[in-house]
Amino acid sequence: MDEKLVQRLESAVSRLESLSAGFHPSASSAISADDAARDPSVVAFADLIDQHVARFSRAAEVIGGQVLDVSKLVQEAFGVQKELVIELKQTQKPDVAGLEAFLKPLNDVVTKATKLTEGRRSDFFNHLKAAADSLSALAWIAYAGKDCGLCMPIAHVEESWQMAEFYCNKVLVEYKNKDPNHVEWAKALKELYLPGLRDYVKRFHPLGAVWNPKGKVYAPSKASAPAAPAAPPPPSASLFSSQSSQASSSKPKEGMSAVFHQISEGNVTSGLRKVTADMKTKNRTDRTGVVGAIEKESHATSRVPSKAGPPKFELQMGRKWVVENQIEKKDLVIGDCDSKQSVYVYGCKNSVLQIPGKVNNITIDKCTKMGVVFKDVVAAFEIVNSSGVEVQCQGAAPTILVDNTSGCQLYLSKDSLQTSITTAKSSEINVLVPSAETDGDWVEHSLPQQYIHLFKDGHFETTPASHSGG
Repeated sequence: MDEKLVQRLESAVSRLESLSAGFHPSASSAISADDAARDPSVVAFADLIDQHVARFSRAAEVIGGQVLDVSKLVQEAFGVQKELVIELKQTQKPDVAGLEAFLKPLNDVVTKATKLTEGRRSDFFNHLKAAADSLSALAWIAYAGKDCGLCMPIAHVEESWQMAEFYCNKVLVEYKNKDPNHVEWAKALKELYLPGLRDYVKRFHPLGAVWNPKGKVYAPSKASAPAAPAAPPPPSASLFSSQSSQASSSKPKEGMSAVFHQISEGNVTSGLRKVTADMKTKNRTDRTGVVGAIEKESHATSRVPSKAGPPKFELQMGRKWVVENQIEKKDLVIGDCDSKQSVYVYGCKNSVLQIPGKVNNITIDKCTKMGVVFKDVVAAFEIVNSSGVEVQCQGAAPTILVDNTSGCQLYLSKDSLQTSITTAKSSEINVLVPSAETDGDWVEHSLPQQYIHLFKDGHFETTPASHSGG
C-alpha cells in the first residue's frame, strides 16, 4: 500500500513540474501531442482516472467474473475519452460527419458494454446495467449547442447518472448485508461520475467541448473513413436515447398479439364448449358449476386482448404521455416533458421507464415487474392493480398512492422525505430512504398491512399490528 502511494505522489509531482516548467498553450496552429498531453484539462482527466477509475477497477477485481468484464469496459471508455480530450487541443471543431467519426472509438466501447446486458439475464444484471448505462454520461463531449439534442455537459452527466443510479441502488440494497465488496463497487461507480466526471466537466468544459480554433482540421484515417457512415446507429443506441431496440422487438410483440387475437376469435372457446357438452351428458349434477366455469374462462379470454394489445409510446393531444403494453423494454425514456403533462403507464411487464423531467402526475396501472425512475411530480404518483413495482423518486412528490398492489418498493430521495404515502388493499410495501449516518446507503422501512380494530367509547380505534421478533 505504501509503495503504491509513493508512486502516485511521484506521478503527481512530475505532472506539477511539467506544468511549472513554463508550459503555455501555443497560439500557433500546431500543437504537438506532447504539449496537448500536458494541458491542465488533460492532466485533470488523467487524475480522474488515477483516482476514481482506479478505485472502481480495484473493487471489480475483487468480485471478478462479469462484473470485472463490464468494469474493464468502463475503464477502457474513460481511456478512450482521455485520448479524445487530447485530440480536442489539437483539432478544430469538425462538422457533423466529422464529429461522428471522432466519437466512433468511444461509441464502439459503449456498444460492447451494452451487449453484455443483452441475452439471458445474468445474476449480475444490475451491475451490468448500472455500468453500461452510466457510460452515456461520456457523451458530454458531443454537445454542440442547444439544437444538438443533448443537455449541456454538466446537466447531461447528472441526468445520465440518474438513469444508471436505479440499478446501482439495487446493487446497494441487495448486497448491503451480504458482501461489502459489491457495496464498494457500487459506491466507487457513483463517485466516478458524481462528483468525479461532473466536477471535471464543470471546471474545464461547462459550455461544451473546447476545441482549438487554430488547430488542424480533423480528418479520419482512411481505414475508418468508410465505416464512419455506418457507425452512428450503434452509438445512438448506446450513448443517446435508443429507438432501434423498439423496432427490433416489435415483431415478437406483434406475434404475441396475433396469438391473443386468434384466441379471442373463438377457436379455443369453441373447443371448451364441446368438452362442456360431453360433461353435461355424463354428469348432470355438475351442469351448473361447469357453466359457471365456462363463463369464467370466456370472460378471462375476452380480457386478454386488452392486456396484450399493441405497444404504445406516444404523447396524446400534447397533454398525456401513454405507455402501454411494453414488454421486456429496459430503455424507455420520456425526455421531452413539462409540468402540465401527465404520464399513464398500462399493461407493461419487465420494463423500466425513466422520466428525467417534471410532470403533473404519473399513474401505473396493471403492470408487472415494472421499474419507474422519475424526477418530480406536481400532483401525485399512483400505483394501482399492479405487482412487483419498483419506483425511485429523485426529486419531490407531494403524494404517492398505492392501491390494490402486491409487492412495491419505493426509493425516496432526501428531497422527497415529506411525501405523503397512502396505501389501500396492498401488501409487501417497502420504503427505502437515504441513511442519515452513512452516505450512499439506504434504510428500508416496511409499511404495515395488518391492523387491529378495537371498539372503545362508542367508536373503533385502529392501530397497525406490530410483531416482535428475537
